Amino acid sequence: MNIHEYQAKNILKSYGVRIQEGIVVDTPEKAVMAAKKLNLETGTEWYVVKAQIHAGGRGKGGGVKLAKNLEQVESYSKSILGMQLITPQTPPEGKKVHKVLIAEDVYYPGPSEPKEYYLSIVLDRAKSMNLIMASTEGGMDIEEVASSHPEKIIQEWVDPGVGLQHFQARKIAFLLGLEGHAFKEMVNFIMHLYEAYIKIDASQFEINPVLKTSDDKILAVDAKVNLDDNALFRHPDLQELRDITEEDPLEVEAARSGLNYVKLDGNVGCMVNGAGLAMATMDIIKLSGGHPANFLDVGGGANARTVEAGFRIILKDPNVKAILINVFGGIVRCDRVANGVVEAYKNIGNIEIPIIVRLQGTNAEEGAKIINESGLRVKSAVLLKDAAQIVREVMDEIA
Repeated sequence: MNIHEYQAKNILKSYGVRIQEGIVVDTPEKAVMAAKKLNLETGTEWYVVKAQIHAGGRGKGGGVKLAKNLEQVESYSKSILGMQLITPQTPPEGKKVHKVLIAEDVYYPGPSEPKEYYLSIVLDRAKSMNLIMASTEGGMDIEEVASSHPEKIIQEWVDPGVGLQHFQARKIAFLLGLEGHAFKEMVNFIMHLYEAYIKIDASQFEINPVLKTSDDKILAVDAKVNLDDNALFRHPDLQELRDITEEDPLEVEAARSGLNYVKLDGNVGCMVNGAGLAMATMDIIKLSGGHPANFLDVGGGANARTVEAGFRIILKDPNVKAILINVFGGIVRCDRVANGVVEAYKNIGNIEIPIIVRLQGTNAEEGAKIINESGLRVKSAVLLKDAAQIVREVMDEIA
């Protein structure tokens, strides 16, 4: 589960990580009030107005502005709130901005020059260890840095059974070229950041940039936090941070129906029971000349209700030109799935696109008979190669 920058920063702060202070608001009037409050609390006279959406690259799309007075705070907030912000990480149509973060300006003059760094923590599944990555090239796209200057990416693996050791944090701070007070600050920053990562069951932390201020403080200017969905049952407080306005509406609807759905960019809708079978089905579609439009797992207990919910979700995607239902009858009988398909088809009505149903396993022949004798625009198959051939024929017709 993704969360907003301001939510991520509040979590980090609760674990002792120094952050760029800010206040989230949803109107220009509240933005001015927030700026005045920040001035009293931090002494800042300049402010950063930051759009709050689940995407990076906000500055490139005009979603981050430096305001040098209260008039600019109001003006920038007014222009950002409600805009469709388009960044390299948003859909082509962008995302609507509902909130902005009014943050203190931390790039103030002092005895030394401010310096930006990159820091992230992720799970390295290949090594079954947590990986801390750091770089002196903060503020840049880390993919670009890794591609053009891989030597500037520092990597430190942490055994989850042992935890992050102090010497590892010192090693990272040293390789970043820090010394003196800034060195100690960075060590503490890394230790607290790792503690937060573990305690909240996160799957990803990305702080870009981590800033060394002109007076050698280390703080998070931005924060991207992804929470492990499978561990959210342990964190009811974190579940409340979910913002469904930032998620794909079809994925939200699918979750409400108990379906696992991920929208893709193809033209053939998939409805499958089992994640492994879903992956194989998407491969078959690609090999047959189509492109999967989604990942949709209806689970082992597929019935008329779940099949109908799956149909309705897939059909809301205007790019879908055909639907392939691929079910293995183990826990659920194929004839029950077939009856569910027929019932769902009749309930929805006016389905203009071809539907291919491949049933294999318990009562597969009975299921195929139900489909074939339904009188509906549904084609059945028992073997996967037969389903692939039908998909190929449908794709040829579309072309």
